[in-house]
Amino acid sequence: MKKCSDFVLGMDESVTLAAANRAKQLKSQGRDIIDLTLGQPDFKTPKNIGDQAICAIENGKASFYTQAGGLPELKQAVANYWQKFYGYAVDQKEIVITSGAKFALYAYFQAVLDPGDEVIIPAPCWVSYVDQVKMSRGKPVIVHATQAHDFKVTVDQLEAVITDKTKVLLLNSPSNPTGMIYTQEELTAIGNWAVAHDLLILADDIYCHLIYGDAQFSAISSLSPAIRQQTMVINGASKTYAMTGWRIGFAVGDSEIIAAMTKFVSQTTSNPAAISQYAAIEALNGDKTQVEVMRKEFEARLNTIYPLLCEIPGFEVIKPNGAFYLFPKVTQAMAMKGYHDVTDFTTAILEEAGVALVTGAGFGAPENIRLSYATDLESLLEAVSRIKNWINSSNQSSGSSN
Repeated sequence: MKKCSDFVLGMDESVTLAAANRAKQLKSQGRDIIDLTLGQPDFKTPKNIGDQAICAIENGKASFYTQAGGLPELKQAVANYWQKFYGYAVDQKEIVITSGAKFALYAYFQAVLDPGDEVIIPAPCWVSYVDQVKMSRGKPVIVHATQAHDFKVTVDQLEAVITDKTKVLLLNSPSNPTGMIYTQEELTAIGNWAVAHDLLILADDIYCHLIYGDAQFSAISSLSPAIRQQTMVINGASKTYAMTGWRIGFAVGDSEIIAAMTKFVSQTTSNPAAISQYAAIEALNGDKTQVEVMRKEFEARLNTIYPLLCEIPGFEVIKPNGAFYLFPKVTQAMAMKGYHDVTDFTTAILEEAGVALVTGAGFGAPENIRLSYATDLESLLEAVSRIKNWINSSNQSSGSSN
């Protein structure tokens, strides 16, 4: 008897988690591995946030189920934050709290997609979008943005793929894996196009506070009432507040869709962990000093390692202005080392240079690799040095026969 479903057997594993797991395996064997795979801040959660979690435990607040869609107090904190940052008011019925932003995305797809509904996804894109759409009975439609155009799609590209089955346009800005940000003008054009075609917009804003240099974040939901009415915003505590392990995400948008998402949550995860919700209230309402300290450190790391990465032979790099990833094109470097497949190339860097990166193939970019600079600068400098030395070493490698 076949034990597992065809659907799950055919599902792709997250390339990010697979790379991270392989790095952990090698480390456990005593290998000196620098892990640049995960989008996980290397900072501790700010003390004021942790203190409120401890307080919730000591007061007995963290011992019980909460409402499936989240604590009213946390929803109010989200509403207050929304008014300040996004510039418009939302009601608690337009908010659902989830076990991580990743699950908010999945709950949204489950809430809005019928079999065969199409979701336009600009690529390079985060690894789970495509499979989550498939898991929700939808059809992902990939639109490829090129490095020459800063990894951003245009209205003309979107117009070329729309059909009578298109229901959702997904936008992630700043982007994982590229770190690029759509301008207000670009978002306005895309938003107006979506409204004209009566499409839903799913805005993944999880990196909205990690902005560098002179760049500015523009929220598509803030551009006009018409665009806002079509838009569901996904956000969360993980990246901004160094709370990846706490698993708190939230979705804000149309109350009918939020109600459907809440129903789905009630039958799957139930409420997010109570202790994490109380911590998130403090994250949103409390002191933000450490948040800015972390942002400045990410920017300093970017400014330090970006020019060094540009010096690696065969690497073509554009400087991102958000998130904490670099996404170099490595086709020339692959050719120098005798590789034709970016996943094999990435594996070789891990096995031979001791640096764990993520293949761009899983992001829909088979010419690129992703590295996260959400780790300490000393490790980043050593990693870039190792990669450069490996590229400069003899071209006789395990890939030369490919």
